[in-house]
Amino acid sequence: MPFQNMGTFNAGVVGGGMSAPGAVGGMLTMDAAGIASGNAFLVSELEKRDTLIRKPLTSVTYPRDIVMETGGGWVDFVSAMSVAYGLTGGAQGSPVTAGGANGIPVVQASLDKGVFKAHVFAIAMRVMFQDMQRSNFIGRSLDNMLQDGVRMAYDKHQDANIYVGIEDYGTTGLVNNPDAVETTVAGNGQTSASTKWADKTADQILTDINTALTDAWAANGYDESAMPNHILLPYEQYNYILTTKVTELATETIYDFVMKNNVASKNGGDLFIGATRWCKGAGTSSSDRMVVYVNDRRFVKADELVPLSRIMSQPNVEKVAYDTAYMANVSEVQLFYPSSLRYYDGI
Repeated sequence: MPFQNMGTFNAGVVGGGMSAPGAVGGMLTMDAAGIASGNAFLVSELEKRDTLIRKPLTSVTYPRDIVMETGGGWVDFVSAMSVAYGLTGGAQGSPVTAGGANGIPVVQASLDKGVFKAHVFAIAMRVMFQDMQRSNFIGRSLDNMLQDGVRMAYDKHQDANIYVGIEDYGTTGLVNNPDAVETTVAGNGQTSASTKWADKTADQILTDINTALTDAWAANGYDESAMPNHILLPYEQYNYILTTKVTELATETIYDFVMKNNVASKNGGDLFIGATRWCKGAGTSSSDRMVVYVNDRRFVKADELVPLSRIMSQPNVEKVAYDTAYMANVSEVQLFYPSSLRYYDGI
């Protein structure tokens, strides 16, 4: 087909003088007003899309601070057996017998069963059909995004369940168990007699920690397995010992000093000191609390009887959506030796 002269194209004149939207007298206007109205599509055409979706900021530390056992099924309670032994006359002098003795002391065992609550965590996820179709155009999975929200809700629930329990359900956690021994740390010996670590020297902070470790160990008969190996602090105190030097001329921090000279390490143990937000204001009169305990399944644990699972999914015609149910079965904190968990307030 031979080339045909379509006329002269000058500065926005389209064909035989037909004006494009946003043109004035046949001339395109490229100012802000023109772009905001007639050429609004340029805003989306010329933008750079950030593909990162920024999720809510949160802190979840419970997997670090307790043993979580998996399995058990859909149950309402978790039970654990314990045994206590007794000997007539005691074990020190009673077993000593003479040649003509006609009787020897008998060992007795007393069995006991502890029962702990379990509860079901349930949450629903709904994806609208229209939104699902729209998400195909932008290359994102709305389903995956909402699944992340389900997982975050579960982790936040478990964090509260492990540290403080569920108040409406009548359970407690690691930082507010009523069976734990609760006391206040010693003052700094000054006129103000402050108990806060910010007002204490490195030696005084070490004394607070070693006193806590020794008291808990003594309460458990100095059993080698009962030496506390886990300490929880508020973030303020944890960061203070982590960054504050022992003295102005020293090179090591209070944390380094404590980790090298604590009772647990000197007796062959392995001490962990960590921070959690749940210790802030958890003590008497809303004071800050230090939690000292043995982080071992023999002493304290929790059960994830049924891990968070996608139970069922079905279309909802009335809502024009797909509904999915997620459920889990979890237990409260199971403290088997109450004497191994101690609280020290006022730090």
